Amino acid sequence: MITNDDAMNFALAEARLALAHDDVPVGAIVIHNDVIIASRHNERELHNDPTAHAEILALRDAANLLGRWRLEECTLVVTLEPCTMCAGALVNSRISTVVFGAADLKAGAFGSLYNIATDPRLSHHPKVVHGVLATQCAEVLTELFKSLRDTKTN
Repeated sequence: MITNDDAMNFALAEARLALAHDDVPVGAIVIHNDVIIASRHNERELHNDPTAHAEILALRDAANLLGRWRLEECTLVVTLEPCTMCAGALVNSRISTVVFGAADLKAGAFGSLYNIATDPRLSHHPKVVHGVLATQCAEVLTELFKSLRDTKTN
């Protein structure tokens, strides 16, 4: 059985791939029946696509692989708390569980800024597990933004 920590380590490895094309290093994986069926990272800069968040891309891949949009038996593991766009997609996909690492105090929609998972007006409420390897997930982001600041000052 894949643990949340093991799954997050896979998501972290995926997040680092985003650095190759100057995207914010966020990685997401989808697990179905204890098997990783999708693994993606942010590709907004790569494709000039504002919707190319790791979560959205992983959901698309998982749905295509399973041949359905309902992902009730799946878990999404992501390095950064999903934004409102991704939270909406996760709720609409009927994903059973969302596991995230670092909180996003500026845009997080699973507890930090909003809490879409518990909104009683919505028809689906995924289980949310937060803070898995949060320090490691935050460090990947901190390294990128420190590097960008250093580049601007040189």
